[in-house]
Amino acid sequence: MRISILLFGIAKDIIGSKNLEIEVNEECRVNDLKQEILNQYPGFENLKHLAIAVNNEYARGETSIKPSDEIALIPPVSGG
Repeated sequence: MRISILLFGIAKDIIGSKNLEIEVNEECRVNDLKQEILNQYPGFENLKHLAIAVNNEYARGETSIKPSDEIALIPPVSGG
């Protein structure tokens, strides 16, 4: 299945766009998506923490992903 992902911060810089479309298997979970992103975009390996939100809520690794879900990659944020 093909899913669309919104990108923020350095994730947007790594991809070079604010959106990403990626092909994943039908049984995709958040951990599977993270691994697929790392496989296709090695620049993410340098990020220690990369949160994924599904439908506006932070998702755990075992959360299933459906094609209609709104997915967002949220890199670590710092500042003061």
